Amino acid sequence: MEVEVIFKIAAIGILTAVCCQILKKADKEELATLTTLAGLVIVLSMVIGMIGTLFDTLKNLFSLY
Repeated sequence: MEVEVIFKIAAIGILTAVCCQILKKADKEELATLTTLAGLVIVLSMVIGMIGTLFDTLKNLFSLY
């Protein structure tokens, strides 16, 4: 696994947390929730792409069709 991916996920998490805290202090609870949800969707899309690559690699490794 590449270290850059871990740093990207951590950066998205930190940015999402900061935005969420700022929005909560400004009494924008709904936007804070949407910001958290958007960060989660971005990270999940990255992880799903990596899992797809893993399955392709395993399929090629074991010569499965």
